[in-house]
Amino acid sequence: MPKTPADTAQAAPKSIAKGLLLAALGAVAFSGKAIIVKLAYRHGVDAVTLIMYRMLFALPFFLGLAWWASRAQGGVKVVPLTRRDVLGIVWLGVTGYYLASFLDFAGLQYISASLERLVLYLNPTLVLLLGWVLYRRRIGRRQAIGMAISYCGVLLVFGHEVTLQGSDVALGALLVFLSAVSYAVYLSYSGEMVQRLGSMRLVGLATSVACVLCIVQFVIFRSLDVALAVAPQVIWLSLLNATLCTVVPVMMVMMAIERIGSGLAAQVGMVGPMSTILMGALVLGEPFTVWVVAGTVSVLVGVFVVSRAATQR
Repeated sequence: MPKTPADTAQAAPKSIAKGLLLAALGAVAFSGKAIIVKLAYRHGVDAVTLIMYRMLFALPFFLGLAWWASRAQGGVKVVPLTRRDVLGIVWLGVTGYYLASFLDFAGLQYISASLERLVLYLNPTLVLLLGWVLYRRRIGRRQAIGMAISYCGVLLVFGHEVTLQGSDVALGALLVFLSAVSYAVYLSYSGEMVQRLGSMRLVGLATSVACVLCIVQFVIFRSLDVALAVAPQVIWLSLLNATLCTVVPVMMVMMAIERIGSGLAAQVGMVGPMSTILMGALVLGEPFTVWVVAGTVSVLVGVFVVSRAATQR
């Protein structure tokens, strides 16, 4: 039986509500990654081994996603991969997922999950700066003000954490900041390929490249004995990280974007840093202070201003 206009009108709010829920759950699941990594570090594992296990468990899912998105559907032929496409996928896999993930894992050895999430949330401002550096795109006054607010918030939490944990915080923050820069490079260069290949196909292929690179990195720098010597808790935490905090949120955010658009999905994603702070305090026992709250609010406000100004422009 065909749908009536009334049915369509009733379905629209339901689709929007579902999109908002998916975006929020995806942001919270993404945020859980830092919590799981910090828990795994308590069992004496290093960053190279930990990220290898995460990517090893995630690889079958991303290969399946790449295969599914590469099928002809509804009679529409899939664009064949050219040599340029393959090189682009490798480049995006290296910058967007391999380097960004490894630097993030390495940085989490030295800083709290809360500070890590705030630094990563500066990503929209970094994309804006890369656009100015690479393409000479002008940064508006409101965008500059939003950026200043965000970075002041990060500096506030950073300064508070340095007084508690010492100079290693600077190294950790730098590594996570470089992770955010690497992912911003990925976002800056992925636009054209997303339009050509589709978001799901590109994500599946690029993340598969990153998974293989992380496994190869382990083979080069570590021995099999190291992998076998990890505590059983590390294996289970890595499996949880690969599924609940990697594959599942990628799918949730993609489905949310289909329903409510990337702009609104990004705004809903602001629950991510707040959920990280709450989980950090409840699960890891990290300090929940007025400085952390003030810095987080500052970052969220600044990113909102930057995103809103960019959308209006």
